[in-house]
Amino acid sequence: MGNRRVVIDPITRIEGHLRIEVEVDENNVVQKAYSSSTLWRGIELILKGRDPRDAGLMSQRICGVCTYSHYKAGVEAVENALGVEAPYNAQLIRSLLNESLYMHDHVVHFYHLHGLDWVDVVSALSADPEKASKLAFKYSDSPIATGADELTAVQKRVKEFVDKGQLGPFANAYWGNGTYKFSPEQNLIALSHYLKALEVQRVAAQMFAIFGAKQPHPQSLVVGGVTCVRDILSPTRLAQWKEKYKIVKDFIDRAYQADIIMAAEAYGTEETVLGGVGVKNFLAADAFMLNRTENLFQSGYITNGDITQVFDIDDMKIEEDVTHAWYKGTNHLQPWDGVTEPDYTGFVDGDTVNGEAKIIDENAKYSWVKSPRYDDQAMEVGPLACLLVNYARGNTKVQAEVGAFLKRTGLPVGALFTTLGRTAARMLQTKLISDNAIITFNSLVENIKTDDSTYTKFEIDHSKVYKGRFIGEAPRGTLSHWVRIKDGVIENYQAVVPTTWNAGPMDGNGTIGPYEASLVGLKLEDPTKPLEVLRVIHSFDPCMSCSVHVMDMKGAELSEFKVNPMNSGTAC
Repeated sequence: MGNRRVVIDPITRIEGHLRIEVEVDENNVVQKAYSSSTLWRGIELILKGRDPRDAGLMSQRICGVCTYSHYKAGVEAVENALGVEAPYNAQLIRSLLNESLYMHDHVVHFYHLHGLDWVDVVSALSADPEKASKLAFKYSDSPIATGADELTAVQKRVKEFVDKGQLGPFANAYWGNGTYKFSPEQNLIALSHYLKALEVQRVAAQMFAIFGAKQPHPQSLVVGGVTCVRDILSPTRLAQWKEKYKIVKDFIDRAYQADIIMAAEAYGTEETVLGGVGVKNFLAADAFMLNRTENLFQSGYITNGDITQVFDIDDMKIEEDVTHAWYKGTNHLQPWDGVTEPDYTGFVDGDTVNGEAKIIDENAKYSWVKSPRYDDQAMEVGPLACLLVNYARGNTKVQAEVGAFLKRTGLPVGALFTTLGRTAARMLQTKLISDNAIITFNSLVENIKTDDSTYTKFEIDHSKVYKGRFIGEAPRGTLSHWVRIKDGVIENYQAVVPTTWNAGPMDGNGTIGPYEASLVGLKLEDPTKPLEVLRVIHSFDPCMSCSVHVMDMKGAELSEFKVNPMNSGTAC
């Protein structure tokens, strides 16, 4: 009996659709995996010929969740090209907005997009609320939303859905899958936090909007600085930010952190989450200005999982390969010289576990995502990469936070190189950001006492050719925007986004990327209910929308996930 093909399409309905195909052997172990983005948008082509001052406003439409990440990248890429340095106040505000974004984005991701891969909602209905309430103190000294009365109310609320035959946002999932490891009481605790997070994420969005004007798609950044001058100079607005920050940080400390510690305990021996890191090269960029001399995270890369050595990034070694992507050409191109010419070739006929269907031809082009490489090597980017690079850098804040987590859970450093570790790293990154965002805030408050500048004037010389780039961190990992300006307009624009690094197809050398490599060796309990695949891929945070459908290629629905994060959109 040969390998069987399992097709999951779409996994995500955000920035296009994510299609994953895997080949499993007779023991349901994944032998090969293919990642395909099936919708092309071409934002980079839309930017050609535009005024470079509009780059940020237009490029933020790449994403509907981390819109700010592309907004900031577009603005700062143009500033880099023109040699413009924004005032210190503007830099602090940009950092504060980034910190607010992460605190919002990561909470939404774990609870509303990834949490149901770990939490068996139906199991929570059989939990003892009194027992669960006491258990919550094992993971936090002051747990939130876990009083026996609160847990009873949560249980009653979900049971009403069940009794009506309608699980609402929790319908048609893989409840009862053997790889779920939380006890009924642990599931009830996490379910309560799922519902509480719906309230908290609204506060986080308001926190961001105080200086961003709105969330998503903020409007307060311009080339040269920021426009939220009156908000920066208003004691009331500053106090409002701080008040909302405290609410969100409290949830991160008392719920998010506790639930990941609980997951580490429950899933510490679950084989399907103890792999999932097939590419052991990690790349990260500088992020989060705290003051004039210190960033929270530093840039660099490590190879082969070796955290004893970290190397500096050389911009010119970043290239994109399109051998198996639906674009013309096969050469590796540095982003400043990048070409985005579509060349769609479609799928081929094949057999799957659900019968005959259209499948990926791995010998041809099969994705709209390009394949970024650093010095010809595939790299994973994201919170895990950020923490590993900074741990290797000797970043004392990161080393202390990671060390405390490993000590608390009893896990070795090697446990970070897993699906469980990737999910834990996102929480640890959120915790570090929430702990240190107040430093950025205090730096701003102190500086505006003597300096109210928020904008640097500049001119664009139409007789000159400018070239610039932004390299930094977005919630899903390292993001870079590359711009070339000629005759006063954008001549070429390329964005190398985090999911491109992680989800890219095989390159011309036969090297597979992080998504594909993470699935090889994964054992599925039931190929028609591939929860294990979803859990691994979701740990990268492809930023799923409010509804995920898993269908066979004849259009029959196998399963359906629906969540209501109150923040739908697209993502990088």
